[in-house]
Amino acid sequence: MSLIRNPADDDVERLLDFADVMTQMTFAPELPEALDLIGRLAERGVIASGGHSDAWDEEAAAAHARGMSQVTHVFNAMSGARRRGAFRVAGLLEYALAEPGIRCELIADGRHVSPTLMRMLYRAKGRDGSCLVTDASAGAGLPEGAAYRLAGRDCVVREGVGMTTDGAALAGSVSTMIEGVRCLVRTVGVPLHEAVRMASLNPAAALRQDNERGRLVPGLQADLALLTDALEVAATYIGGNCAYRADRF
Repeated sequence: MSLIRNPADDDVERLLDFADVMTQMTFAPELPEALDLIGRLAERGVIASGGHSDAWDEEAAAAHARGMSQVTHVFNAMSGARRRGAFRVAGLLEYALAEPGIRCELIADGRHVSPTLMRMLYRAKGRDGSCLVTDASAGAGLPEGAAYRLAGRDCVVREGVGMTTDGAALAGSVSTMIEGVRCLVRTVGVPLHEAVRMASLNPAAALRQDNERGRLVPGLQADLALLTDALEVAATYIGGNCAYRADRF
């Protein structure tokens, strides 16, 4: 609780000084002044994303009505259905799953969200309602057992995920985007073209950049990855220029 900050005017203004390079902000819809924050973000072109939240159903709905268009790393640090008095009430998670106007960010490493939960998300949101994100931290790409630091804490890569050294909590993701695509295809059973869409066009659309990138269309930025049949990255192109080519392919 000591780390929770309400979106007060001074704090928000200091952050909005960087609105020219800020694409989105994650906030908890139930906090005081959160609804006003959404409007201030919209004025500066910053996307409002709900997350790290204990919101009730009606608080999530109020935020969506004001302009919240997505949720950050769905299922993680996010309120779910629970009792209020004698009655069962949805949380931010169920609101996001049920509301077509909310996109869900998914960390598809098979650890942050289990295969069953990923299948639930896919069934609820379809191919268009989810965006793959890596949530990659300093441990991304490091081998099993490698140590790293995150926010001043000692962490380690363990069982394909970043953990605090005592094993008490996750410490960001260590996966790459192609690993998320492979997980969706091999573990969840998502068709390859839909998994690729979740890693490319959907995030571009969420960031309002689908008129520039995310599709192989003449006139758009030619950023693309060439994959093998085994879903290994054979080459990467940025702006049409080869930036990486694997020696073994």
